[in-house]
Amino acid sequence: MGPTSKNSLSSSPIHLPAPNLSHLAAHGSLPKGVFLSSKKDGTLQYRASLTKEGKHISLGSFTSPEQAYLAYEEGKKILDGQTRSLEEYSPTSPLAFEKWVCLFNVRDHGIYFRTPIYLGHKMFSYYLTPHQILKFDLDDLFYFSSHKIMAKGNHFFVFDYGMQVSILSRFGIKAYGVCGKDYLFLNQDPLDFRRENLKILNGFHGLSLESKKGQCIYTVRIHINGNHIVGRYENPIQAAIAYNKAIDAVQRAGCKRHYTPNFIEGLSPREYANLYQEIRFAKRFSNYLESLS
Repeated sequence: MGPTSKNSLSSSPIHLPAPNLSHLAAHGSLPKGVFLSSKKDGTLQYRASLTKEGKHISLGSFTSPEQAYLAYEEGKKILDGQTRSLEEYSPTSPLAFEKWVCLFNVRDHGIYFRTPIYLGHKMFSYYLTPHQILKFDLDDLFYFSSHKIMAKGNHFFVFDYGMQVSILSRFGIKAYGVCGKDYLFLNQDPLDFRRENLKILNGFHGLSLESKKGQCIYTVRIHINGNHIVGRYENPIQAAIAYNKAIDAVQRAGCKRHYTPNFIEGLSPREYANLYQEIRFAKRFSNYLESLS
């Protein structure tokens, strides 16, 4: 739910028609909050913005001064408390929904974020849409206040240094980890990314936790023209090192495919080397490696 008050309105806001401002724009005179600018190709546009406690807040660019004026007026209504809840948002609003969220947070908490964040108690909500709301711990506020989250189905990602990065990786989960196999949402809410709600079952590449004859084992697979079982191991550390060893083996055999090895914390170089030496592959995989060679 978004921010509400006791006097929350139940209907969409009424937008009064703005006065015709085109003739004013033609003579270089525009009302407060509307500014004339141009794109790189020279196309004219009208920008709307307002100021709250010395903070300049851009409301967007519009093709006409009338649209920009309506956006400015609606932004003022939010900051002045005339629009009382996020539930009042209408698709016909001149303001983008993410601007609504930003303005409500400014009004209620005095902080402006460029991304659609609304602060809560020891957490914050990130509004992708009025009905798709991600939850995070405050520890993640700095990162997501400067990184815009996008979605493709249930895959949430940001662009970091020009690369598409799954938000799962921020929590130690593989970018394309499978819910139920690699991690769980303890409260069954797939939009709640607070750490207390995430249980990581497998943070390594190439592993899957399986049950065989009532015993939990880690099966390691590597993709080379199809998936191949490297072997089955008793614990995730053995399995993670087995995947790394398999990468080395297939690359020595001439495979040019790029693989991401597992990074294993808490092991000294000697301990890692000893475990690496002890790892044995499944017979079928060893035979496949010989055929590659």
